[in-house]
Amino acid sequence: MKLLNFTIIKLTICLVIGIVLAHYVNISFDIILYSTIVLVIVLGLYWLLLKTKIDRLPFFGLLACLCMIGVGMSSYGIQNEKLQSYHYTNLNPSENYNSISFKIRERLKPDAYNDKYIVSVNSFNNKSASGKLLINIRKDSLNQSLAVDDYLFTSTQLQAIQKPLNPHQFDYSKYLELKQVYHQIYLKQDDLLLLRNSKSTIYGYADQLRTKINAKLIKAEFKDEALSIMNALLLGQRQTIDKTIYNNYVNSGTIHILAVSGLHVGILLLILNFLFSPLLYLKYGNVLRGIIIFVILWSFAIVAGLSPSVTRAVTMFSIISIAMHLKRPTNIYNTLVISAFVILLFKPTFLFEVGFQMSYLAVLGIVSVQPILYKLWKPKYWISDKLWQIFTVTLAAQAGVVPISLFYFHQFPGLFFISNIVVIPFLGLILGFGLLVIALALMNLLNNSIVSAYSFIIDSLNSFIAWVAQFEDFLFRDIPFTILQVICSYFIIMALVQVYKHKNFKWLVISLVGVLCFQSISFYNSHKTQGDSFIVFNKSRFSMIGQKHNNKLLIHHNLDSVKQKTDNIVKNFVVGEAIDSISTNTLKSVYQFKNKTLLVIDSLGVYKGISFKPNYVILRNSPKLNLNRVIDSLKPDLIIADASNYKSYAKRWKATCKHKKIPFHYTNEKGAFIID
Repeated sequence: MKLLNFTIIKLTICLVIGIVLAHYVNISFDIILYSTIVLVIVLGLYWLLLKTKIDRLPFFGLLACLCMIGVGMSSYGIQNEKLQSYHYTNLNPSENYNSISFKIRERLKPDAYNDKYIVSVNSFNNKSASGKLLINIRKDSLNQSLAVDDYLFTSTQLQAIQKPLNPHQFDYSKYLELKQVYHQIYLKQDDLLLLRNSKSTIYGYADQLRTKINAKLIKAEFKDEALSIMNALLLGQRQTIDKTIYNNYVNSGTIHILAVSGLHVGILLLILNFLFSPLLYLKYGNVLRGIIIFVILWSFAIVAGLSPSVTRAVTMFSIISIAMHLKRPTNIYNTLVISAFVILLFKPTFLFEVGFQMSYLAVLGIVSVQPILYKLWKPKYWISDKLWQIFTVTLAAQAGVVPISLFYFHQFPGLFFISNIVVIPFLGLILGFGLLVIALALMNLLNNSIVSAYSFIIDSLNSFIAWVAQFEDFLFRDIPFTILQVICSYFIIMALVQVYKHKNFKWLVISLVGVLCFQSISFYNSHKTQGDSFIVFNKSRFSMIGQKHNNKLLIHHNLDSVKQKTDNIVKNFVVGEAIDSISTNTLKSVYQFKNKTLLVIDSLGVYKGISFKPNYVILRNSPKLNLNRVIDSLKPDLIIADASNYKSYAKRWKATCKHKKIPFHYTNEKGAFIID
C-alpha cells in the first residue's frame, strides 16, 4: 500500500512543512495570510473551471500543496498571541510595577521554594489585555494552593524568563515560549488579592473534579505514593510524583505509563465498548453507544488536562470509534494522520512538544514494525503467544521512539522489555480497577478492603519498577545524539521496513546509503568536538572551572560530594560536547590557556606581589577588595565574576568596570564565560 496515495497524508505533510517554516523563518504574518487567501481563491477558481480534468493536471496538486503550506503558516501565526494589539507586551509594560489581574489557567509542578502556575492575563495597567504569565508564589504551609479559574489581582514587576546560563543546558524559556509564556513574576501570598473563585471554564470544572476526587481518596486513607501514581495514571496529573519514584519509571523504560496516552485511551475504549455493549440491542443502540463513548473519551481528556499525548490519543480513538460504529473500514495510517491533521490545524505548536512527537512515533513504530517482528516466530500456546505479542509491540514502539528519545534524554533503558512485559498486561486491570475506585469514592461507597487491595497493586507496581531500575548497568546514560542522527536513523528504519516488504535490491541500496550517512554524521560530530576551550561555569554559591582538550575534560571545583552527584551542569556539557573522559581537581589561583593568563582572586582577596600581568581576572567567593585598585594595579583586559559571589558585590563591581571602561562578565547574568 502506497501511503502517499492518500490525499490526507499529502496535505498533512504540507501542513507540517508550513508550521515548521513559520516557526523557524521570520516572515510577516500579513504577507503569509494574504498570500494564503490568494492561493485558496486561485485554487477554488481552478477547480471550478477544470474539475473534470483535475486528476491529469499536476499543477493543481502543486497549488493545493502550496495552499496547505500557507494554511500551516497562517495557523501558526494566528496562534501567536503577541501579534494581538491587546497582548500585555504591546501595552508598554513598566520596568518597575505593573497592576495585573489574571486567572489561574494551569497548576505546574512546584519547586523547592515556590508553587508555580500558568495564568491568563485579563487586565494590565487598567487596560483589557491578553497573554499568559508564569507565576511563582513563595511556599507557605499556612496557605492553600490556588485553584484553576481563581481570579486574582497583584501589582508587581515583570521578569524575563532566564535563558540557559551554561552550555547545552535545557532552555526552559523556549519551552515556555511554545506555550505562549514570555514573562514570569515572583510573589508572596500577601501580594495577591483574590477577586473571585467561582468556576467559569471547563478547565476550572475539571480541576474542581480532580480536587474533589483527591479529597475523597485522601479521606479513604490512600497514602501519598499511591495517590500520586493514581493521579498520573487516571487523571493525567504528574505534579505530585516523588522524584525518586519518577526516576525509577524513567530508568526502567516505563515512564510512558505515567503519561496518559494511546495505551491508556485504547484500554479505556475497550472497557467502554464492553460496558455499553447492551445498548446494541436497541434500535439505534449502535449510534447511541458511539455518541456516549465519544463524550466520555473527551470528558476524560479534559479531566486529564488536554496534554498533547492525551489529545492525540483521544482524537485518534474517537475517529476509530466513529468508524467502528458507522461500520466503515479504517486504515490505521489514515486514522493516525487525520488525528494529527485536526490537532495541528488548531494547535500547531503541539508539533514541537516532545510528548506529541514521541506518541505518534511510538504508534507508527507499532503499526509498521510490530507485524514484521511478530511473523518471525509463531508460538504454539496462548500464553506464549500473548507474551510474544507484548514483547514485539514493546520492541516496535522502542524502534519508533529510540532515536528521538536519545536526542532529548540521551539515555536508553536496556531492560525496557522486561518491565513492559510485566506491566502492560496488568495495566488494563490497574486502569479498570482505578476507575471503579474513583467512582466508588465519589459515591462515598469506598471501603477499607478495596483501598487496601488497590494500594497493594500500586505499591507492588512501584516495587517492581524500583527493582528493575536498580540494575544501573543496563541503563545506558549520557549518549550524544544530534538531530541529523535522528533524521538518518528514521530514514534507515523506514528503508529496512521497505526491504522486508518488497525484498528488492533498490531498497537494500537505500538502507545501506542511510547507514553510510549515519556513519559520516557520527564522524563529523566526533571531528567537530576536537579542540580546546576554557569555561567558567555558572553555579550558584559554588565555583566550577573547566578545561577541555579534544574529548577530555578537567573540572576544577569546590562542590561537596552531594552536590557532585546531583549536579547536571557538567553532565550536560559532557553530552553536548561528546566528552569521553572526565577528571576533577581543586581550584587553582592561576590558569594558563593558550596565550592567556587567568588570575583567580578568592575570598582572601590576595592579588598583590604577583610577577605577571593577567589577561583576565576571575573573582570568586565574594572577595572584599577595592576593584578600582585591582584594575589600576593589574590592568586586566576583562573582569569575570562567577555565581559564588554575592549579587550585591557583583552589582558594585559591574558599576566600577563601567566607570573604568573595562568589560565585565557576570556569569549569573551573561552565562558561562568561554574561551575557545
